[in-house]
Amino acid sequence: MMNRLKFKLLILSFVIAMTTLLQACQKKQETLPTASSNVTVLEQVFHIPKLNRDRQIRIYLPPNYQSSDKRFAVLYMHDGQNLFDDATAYSGEWGIDETLNKLSREDKLSLIVVGIDNGHEKRMNELSPWENSKYGAAEGKEYMEFVVNVVKPFIDKNYRTLSDQSNTAIMGSSMGGLISQYAIFEYSDVFSKAGIFSPSFWFSDSVYSDSRVEKLTDNTRLYYLMGGKEGIQSVDNMMKMVDKLKINGFSENAIFSKISPNGDHNEAFWRSEFEQAILWLFEAKDSNQ
Repeated sequence: MMNRLKFKLLILSFVIAMTTLLQACQKKQETLPTASSNVTVLEQVFHIPKLNRDRQIRIYLPPNYQSSDKRFAVLYMHDGQNLFDDATAYSGEWGIDETLNKLSREDKLSLIVVGIDNGHEKRMNELSPWENSKYGAAEGKEYMEFVVNVVKPFIDKNYRTLSDQSNTAIMGSSMGGLISQYAIFEYSDVFSKAGIFSPSFWFSDSVYSDSRVEKLTDNTRLYYLMGGKEGIQSVDNMMKMVDKLKINGFSENAIFSKISPNGDHNEAFWRSEFEQAILWLFEAKDSNQ
């Protein structure tokens, strides 16, 4: 009886030890950083003046940045945690650094990317300039003032950027797509290109009335993307915007819309579409559009 009890205790100890080991390995694998060496989390914490919050900024520099004295175009992106690193991403990263490193090696495109971390529980508020009865106060105007008046001047001062409007772009997905829509229309003197992925146009109908073609400059380029698996309403909302802009005189050569039948509302989809979008926006080599 005693030997049988010792055997059971031994088996139980073994099972507990293996379970602990497997959990530790899984945790290590889940938090393993994937950001490339040319991605940096800036030490400085940036303050959002009108919201009285602090924000982390991540920056990607092209592989040839350190070995040259060139200046580079800049892409500003939202949800910085999800852009470069699986260890900080909500549900997988966009792989921005891997894609741009490849494009740089192929001599197709080299640019700087600035990733602005989201505000976690404040994300929905910060990424919309329009109020929503369910989600509360709109803080998107204050957020974009921060991007334009605090983040961009810092980047232009401390890095070799092409700071003019024609070399400055903005991009985001979901709520990040919504605020990018707002940004390109309200700050058309700052941004000339916008990548608007899976935009949350359901959040407020005001996005349609406020997106007036006359606000845009002649060199504006707009790239819209939606996945077929994101729902017919999301697809219809995006196409309503695209059709509205065309009807009101926006050049068909400067707007591109894509509905990918198998695309879903996640980082894996946006990652797979980023290369095509960024090449088209910057009219780079092999954009195939």
